[in-house]
Amino acid sequence: MTFVYEIKGKSIADGGEVASALKKTLKHLGIHPTVVRRTAIATYEAEMNVIIYAGSGKVHVAIDAAHIHLTVEDSGPGIADVEQALSPGFSTASEWVRELGFGAGMGLPNIKNSAESLEIDSAPGEGTRLMATFDMG
Repeated sequence: MTFVYEIKGKSIADGGEVASALKKTLKHLGIHPTVVRRTAIATYEAEMNVIIYAGSGKVHVAIDAAHIHLTVEDSGPGIADVEQALSPGFSTASEWVRELGFGAGMGLPNIKNSAESLEIDSAPGEGTRLMATFDMG
């Protein structure tokens, strides 16, 4: 079973729409609440990163009997050093983003902590593709 969601954030206020829609779908499918929560947290963090850095992107969700596979893609500026970006507290967020309470450098670490596996493909000027897997049981 697969789902695709569009991130069309024009402002930070738009953040969370995709995560909420996915959470509702997962609950409707009877997925365990802990798995729903972990998947929703990771989706929200990725969605906010897309809104802040790229403006738009796509979320692809594939569900099989054992896993939820989350892929988030954007065509933003890319990440120069993925390992550094995964460090808690590291952020390249602009001042206006920080003034709104975002950009603390915990988004990618939160995704990593929520998922069983996380892979990020990115390079400056090439956008970002984030792939996270969540175990069902």
